[in-house]
Amino acid sequence: MLAPSTPAARLRGRLLALRFLSGWRRRLLACLVGAVGALAMPPFGLWPALVPGFCVLVLLLDGCRGGLGRRLAAAAGIGWWFGFGYFLVSLWWIGAAFLVEADVFGWLLPFAVLAMPAGLALFTALGAMLAKLLWSKGAARLAALAFGLTVSEWLRGHVLTGFPWNTFGYAFAQSDLLMQSAALVGIWGLTFFAVLLLSSPVLLLVPGRRNLAAVAGAALLLAGAAGWGGWRLATTQVGAVPGVHIRVMQPNLPQDKKFAYDRRREILADYLALSARPSPAYPSGLADVTLLIWPESAFPFIYEREPWAAADMAAALPPNVTLVTGAVRYDLPPPGQHSPFFNAIRVMDARGRVLRNADKVHLVPFGEYLPFQSFLESIGIEQLTRVRGGFSSGGTLDGLEVPGAGRAAPLVCYEVIFSGKVIPEGPRPGWLLNVTNDAWFGTTPGPYQHFVQARLRAVEEGLPLVRAANTGISAIIDPLGRIVAGSRLGETGLVDGGLPQPLETVPISARFGGTLLAGLLILALMLAVAPFRGCITRKG
Repeated sequence: MLAPSTPAARLRGRLLALRFLSGWRRRLLACLVGAVGALAMPPFGLWPALVPGFCVLVLLLDGCRGGLGRRLAAAAGIGWWFGFGYFLVSLWWIGAAFLVEADVFGWLLPFAVLAMPAGLALFTALGAMLAKLLWSKGAARLAALAFGLTVSEWLRGHVLTGFPWNTFGYAFAQSDLLMQSAALVGIWGLTFFAVLLLSSPVLLLVPGRRNLAAVAGAALLLAGAAGWGGWRLATTQVGAVPGVHIRVMQPNLPQDKKFAYDRRREILADYLALSARPSPAYPSGLADVTLLIWPESAFPFIYEREPWAAADMAAALPPNVTLVTGAVRYDLPPPGQHSPFFNAIRVMDARGRVLRNADKVHLVPFGEYLPFQSFLESIGIEQLTRVRGGFSSGGTLDGLEVPGAGRAAPLVCYEVIFSGKVIPEGPRPGWLLNVTNDAWFGTTPGPYQHFVQARLRAVEEGLPLVRAANTGISAIIDPLGRIVAGSRLGETGLVDGGLPQPLETVPISARFGGTLLAGLLILALMLAVAPFRGCITRKG
């Protein structure tokens, strides 16, 4: 007589039956679990949401059968639909930028909201194919999945200038405890472990000591990472750089008004008035401040063409203040480029004189320049900034010397999301400076996601980060990723505080990030192919 099945056994049976789905049901399920996995990203920060996503992905890949070509094609389809759901839910907010000037760009919104996830999902499809190429039974297939998806995510962050936004490792970046592991393995290591550890519960569907031990090991590794992060936060002392008193001004200027040339005098006057306000940290206002920071593209004009601007600033800024601001700069284009406009960070003294410039190197496609610029402009298509000819980029990322505050790494807007590419050539800087204009995206999840990625750069590099955002989130962040002082999204205000000191020891991820990633991938590859070696040995 058969023993009655338990509810747990019935649930295991139903879940294992997912391996036999095909057609639209398989595609729909892959898309849905990818969409659920997107809840791991800001502003939700529910990293366990990736567990059902990765576990179901494993089961669906288990069900890819037939010849090699057929298996790989099926895996690519599953990976694409998983990625499409994930990117659609986590990046829908990009469409908000096309509504700023809806009469000009509104017609592009459906293409942006759907085409970008569809294109990014090609990388997830590649990752699933790589994983299936190494697929076997048991825990080894999780190593194959971690290998495939980490490789494809790394490629997504580098191919065609790269877009590593919301790579899976950021699921751990919203926890002060778990994000400390980025100092050891960086974002690509976090991505590897996110896939490996969060897919491990699927092993519980097949009872056995080895599977139970593997899941317990994954849980212990995750708990150990949190414990180590807590110890690091508790034992690492971070002081302040003597004599540096920072004020970040967050004007919260709507995007449709930010570039209004006819309001240029009013906008600058508002900036200066807000910057001079007294606060609990600085009761005398700017008299207590040494470094004033404004966000990206602060001026709705070319500074050198408006001599009144320097006079207004000289009248408002006390002599102790150095101003660092984002601003469009006009100059001769570099060789091979054609636009005289640069998206820059500019350092100015209290008399309004420009001391130094740092031009943005990594421009945003379709935002600051168009691929095939001349052709697309000839048929009436513009980039979102509507600068004829787009922007020219700086040649290399150079350090920015800021009087009284030392050498900074200047990062304009999304340059801060590129792990391993935020440190300029030459002497190592003492801090990271990120100016941005997230007003394009309103109060959607976009600014929250951008902020978390900026925080993680501080942990990876062991450097403090100062962030000035037009509508938020602005903050002073210490080298452990903790927010020393910050603002909320969509508010007008000031962020005041000292400049945290960098860590004395450069984190492992900053020194050996590429080597560590290669080591993890080689280890995963060895674990994935181990069952094949065993089969060959037994046959021999």
